[in-house]
Amino acid sequence: MAEIMSELAGPASRTPRKASVVPLVQQEIERQIASGELVGGTRINESALALKLGVSRGPIREACRTLEQLGLLRSELNRGFFVREISTKEAIDIYEVRAGLFATAGRLAAQIINAQQIAVLDDLVTRMDTAAATSDIAAFYPLNNEIHRRLVEFSDNSKLIQLFPTLEAELHLFRRRGLILPGSMQVSNDEHRSIVDALRHGDGNTAGRLMERHIMAGKARFIRTLSQQTA
Repeated sequence: MAEIMSELAGPASRTPRKASVVPLVQQEIERQIASGELVGGTRINESALALKLGVSRGPIREACRTLEQLGLLRSELNRGFFVREISTKEAIDIYEVRAGLFATAGRLAAQIINAQQIAVLDDLVTRMDTAAATSDIAAFYPLNNEIHRRLVEFSDNSKLIQLFPTLEAELHLFRRRGLILPGSMQVSNDEHRSIVDALRHGDGNTAGRLMERHIMAGKARFIRTLSQQTA
């Protein structure tokens, strides 16, 4: 939050342009949803958020409209924006579509990935190891999102890069809970490491298979949390 506030504030002598502020506001709302501070059905308090971030309500509304397009929020006439609630069935359907897209990203990326990109992935895996060692979900979760984004980006397939973030965003409403299970962060990151090793060796078939399996493992962890809730 401190970093976001600093970015939003900018030098004292100038007011940040709205276009540069909106992505930061969007990131903060996504963070609050991912952390559980904002849960399904919660109304976005535009005034309170604007005051907290030190911005006008304009960028708040623009960020909310973007998040509505991504499936994280819904709007009601004259009532504002609310955190979207999605069914368990819809969440499972999203996991299955993500698994297929992620597998495709792995096969494509293995053919073209370069040493600099591998270094980016190695760094993320190392930082996630540190977070997992102390069960620091607040540090692990955004890094987890980042490595998924990078893996898709490195496929260099514009349509895949366009489609995947929408599915990722919708699962902010669910994914975090699966990583809270004891040992889940380390297991998840071991899977990341195996994926990066396959990419390092240019093995597209293995990378695709491991990336699909990684998403389906996340689905299994999510289902386990549901069974624990009803036990």
